[in-house]
Amino acid sequence: MTAAAVPEVRDRPRTYAVRTFGCQMNEHDSERAAGILEAVGYRRATDPLDADLVLLNTCAVRENADERLYGTLGHLKGIKEARRDEGRDLTIVVGGCLAQKDGASVAERAPWVDVVYGTHNLGNLPDLLARADADHLPVVELLETLEVFPSALPAQRGVRHHAWVSISVGCDNTCSFCIVPALRGPERSRTVGEILAEVQGLVADDVIEVTLLGQNVNSYGRDLGGRALFAELLRTLGGVDGLRRVRFTSPHPRDFTPDVLEAMAETTNVMPHLHLPLQSGSDRVLRDMRRSYRRERYLDLVARTRELLPDASLTTDIIVGFPGETEEDFLATLDVVEQVRFDQAFTFQYSPRPGTDAATMVDRFVDPDEVAHRYRRLEERVRAHSLEAHERLVGRDVELLVEGPSRTDPARWSGRDPANHLVHLPAPDATTTFHPGDLVSATVRSAATGYAVADAAHAVERTRAGIAAESAAAAGAASPTARSAPSFVSPTLRRLPVVG
Repeated sequence: MTAAAVPEVRDRPRTYAVRTFGCQMNEHDSERAAGILEAVGYRRATDPLDADLVLLNTCAVRENADERLYGTLGHLKGIKEARRDEGRDLTIVVGGCLAQKDGASVAERAPWVDVVYGTHNLGNLPDLLARADADHLPVVELLETLEVFPSALPAQRGVRHHAWVSISVGCDNTCSFCIVPALRGPERSRTVGEILAEVQGLVADDVIEVTLLGQNVNSYGRDLGGRALFAELLRTLGGVDGLRRVRFTSPHPRDFTPDVLEAMAETTNVMPHLHLPLQSGSDRVLRDMRRSYRRERYLDLVARTRELLPDASLTTDIIVGFPGETEEDFLATLDVVEQVRFDQAFTFQYSPRPGTDAATMVDRFVDPDEVAHRYRRLEERVRAHSLEAHERLVGRDVELLVEGPSRTDPARWSGRDPANHLVHLPAPDATTTFHPGDLVSATVRSAATGYAVADAAHAVERTRAGIAAESAAAAGAASPTARSAPSFVSPTLRRLPVVG
């Protein structure tokens, strides 16, 4: 940040854009970062390329995370230099998991970055911006422990009807391929009362669907009183008037207890969708991954799920080519995939992450060509099963929570059924009006890999979120909504060069 930017800022609020890499937890953190910036006077940029501040919320899970970050920073360097020639400025902020991992080396490799912060100090963002503005130097701050739980911070949601709700942060597992525990720290849970209060506030703000977030949701609460409280939490949220849909991600098969499935089956607003990471179908590989369960335990859990929740969809994560994986190991994974027939699977070719134990198994790395070959074989089966799952919807009436226009076809809109299947349907017209956040009923007429297609909606339930989205659209505005957090205090807010 430079003094040249200040005169311009006094004429209008500074604007920001946030780009998120990675998982749902990162999306949640990005909404909090946006909420903090809004709280100190920034406004979301209509055109992200013209924003005064760009915040990159990074991921460190995949091998290409570094390439994506530094490629984006290289592009922003050119924009920043061009701005300076015009007497303007661009503030560049890097936060999140990769920032926590790389620390000061981010500013060393990209000295045009203004602020680098980690996973534990998002709440300090206003202070870091003020320091960067005063010192005209890159400011790097990384903490080893969490200072403020992210849910105590303001949030600027991307949609009105849905919200991410973090029930815990960190992870106590020691999976050999995962760097998240080192970057997010040990597991810390919020109380049921705190979560309930947040969800009730969200419902009052027109939210009808929440997704509960945790690195391992079904160990939630164990650090509070020695036993998991996740089933109790689901039942508690079942009593929130106006909360139509509850989702969660991600559980760990090791910690998945029967009471959670029973709570899902008996709590009407908990949706029948279970994302259950498999990672591998080989017991030997699971041991090397330190996953703490075996294939029979996993298959038993699937069988119990289908007994209690016959209409539930099952999705998963699978890693191909983990160090030491043989063809026999891979065939064991394919066997589990064939038995379960997942509605969808997120598949990955193993990539070593520095700082993990698996990254040191260099002498056991699988030939990349063989990994790619196995990956293609797995993808073929996964896609076939996804098509089967969506074909089972054909002829059924489904209730869809409307998300908005399709990304690829403006004549279609998209929504999600209770089992989280993506369904496209004809766009609203003069006779059938609906907006993002409304609930519609439609009959599925065809299926494809990854989605289904329905006829025009034959029933529409308007919601407060949908009506608010309609009003925003009529005013020519987007429909995000901000929530404040009274407990959020920054001693340097007034030093920031922003105006409301």
